Amino acid sequence: MKLEEDLVYRLLLAVDIQGYSRLTARDQLAAQHDLAAVLDRAADAAGMRRADWSEQVGGDGELAMLPAGTAPAVVAGDFVLGFEAALREVNAARAAAVRDAVERHDPARGVPAFGDPRLRVRLALHHGTLTAGPFGPAGDAPVVVQRLLDSAPLRRLLDDPRRDLAVVVSDAMFADVVRSGFCSLPESAFQPVRVTAKGAVFRGHLLTRLPEAGRARPVREGRRRASEGGPPGGSPQLTLLTGVGGRGDGFG
Repeated sequence: MKLEEDLVYRLLLAVDIQGYSRLTARDQLAAQHDLAAVLDRAADAAGMRRADWSEQVGGDGELAMLPAGTAPAVVAGDFVLGFEAALREVNAARAAAVRDAVERHDPARGVPAFGDPRLRVRLALHHGTLTAGPFGPAGDAPVVVQRLLDSAPLRRLLDDPRRDLAVVVSDAMFADVVRSGFCSLPESAFQPVRVTAKGAVFRGHLLTRLPEAGRARPVREGRRRASEGGPPGGSPQLTLLTGVGGRGDGFG
């Protein structure tokens, strides 16, 4: 057995569908397709390509490692805003489909049983060190992002029926990226949270409010890909170290 000793520094995102296990098989499949569409639209809006991501996929979500050179402020800001907008569009279409089904329903067959049609999602972001493994990335960074994704405070955000998206960034992501001034989301939009899981403490910051429509400052302008690492819109850009130890940038 050969162990891979390369250690790389990457941006990670983890996403999960709230209440997935309570859905029927048909509804689970629809939720998977809709989540994939939301991720595609959000990535495209931020100038990223999901084809460039290394993904560990589960039935109700995924853990994605973004390629070296991805702009962290774009991920923490523009991608999150794009994700929220895409999710809003998907849920509007889902609600319209339910209304159409109700209108077509024959009253003689009784009252139709339609649950909440919305896709409700948790999203966690982090950056840190990891290495490739046979079942996905290994290291501290994947553990941190998954613990934050599964945390009770993040889940409780979706107790608010007005919310369809709950977002948390790690303490490191908040300090290094959100507070830098390069992010399109202001630090005032977040609240700190402390999570204890399996005997360890994890700190993060919950996104508790989004800027009003048209008030956010996009980090990137035009169609430039964030993964190219070029300064968006001619502005200075925050970058992260992409390799630590070994050959540095390689993964897998």
